[in-house]
Amino acid sequence: MTEETPEPDETKRRKGNGYRRGPVVLRGTQVPQTTADERLLTRGDKVSWLHDDPWRVMRIQSEFVEGFGALAEVGPAVSVFGSARTKKGDPEYALAREIAAGLARAGYAVITGGGPGIMEAANRGAVEAQGLSVGLGIELPHEQGLNKWVDLGIHFRYFFARKTMFVKYAEGFVVLPGGFGTLDELFEALTLVQTQKVKGFPIVLVGTTFWGGLIDWIRNAVAERGLISPTDLDLIHLTDDPAEAVRIVDERVAELHAEEEAAAAHGAAGDAGW
Repeated sequence: MTEETPEPDETKRRKGNGYRRGPVVLRGTQVPQTTADERLLTRGDKVSWLHDDPWRVMRIQSEFVEGFGALAEVGPAVSVFGSARTKKGDPEYALAREIAAGLARAGYAVITGGGPGIMEAANRGAVEAQGLSVGLGIELPHEQGLNKWVDLGIHFRYFFARKTMFVKYAEGFVVLPGGFGTLDELFEALTLVQTQKVKGFPIVLVGTTFWGGLIDWIRNAVAERGLISPTDLDLIHLTDDPAEAVRIVDERVAELHAEEEAAAAHGAAGDAGW
């Protein structure tokens, strides 16, 4: 088969690490045409959900249990997001690798989606700096599998279970250039911090040229209309410098820990006075 001849779909479906569905690996005709998320979000007829959805609850529960169990002892960690389409020769690949190495040297595990591109670069940087590299994979129609730099990997069927792990076990977010998935994670993090669903952990955007237009739009089209508070823009830190990205995360995490210790001391003093 020449390079110009397209590969049959079946050949493509047999490439790579296979299609992961929980602990099961599928290839060829066994690869499903829909994902667990798609099946969950499809209403179907009025009767089938009575039989299907209650059982899905058990599967969803198992994903949370497995995720919590695997990540409970990871320690301080930072989630790094960015495009799966970034190539090894791209500047952003090297940037993600350097940032992750800096985070690892600062004592943080690095959590990514476990795929190629920016995710691979961040996992690689963590490993090269002797840090812990975590990958949270997801069931997708075109499964990539976990990249080879992941030390601790978990596969999820459901996006919402996976996204919970990104937030629950991270003390900050570093976001490099990416597409819809990256934007989704960014705005979810911003919303959780803005609404105080999570403590004000740092959110660092790396790449002033890439993110500058978005920041301007938020400032001019959103904040100026009163749709968010002007101070909400302070939740976002923008930089091109890998060392500064690590410093912003580390300083903010130290501030949060100091606030927690002060609150605990104040509470203990109040209890003693009572």
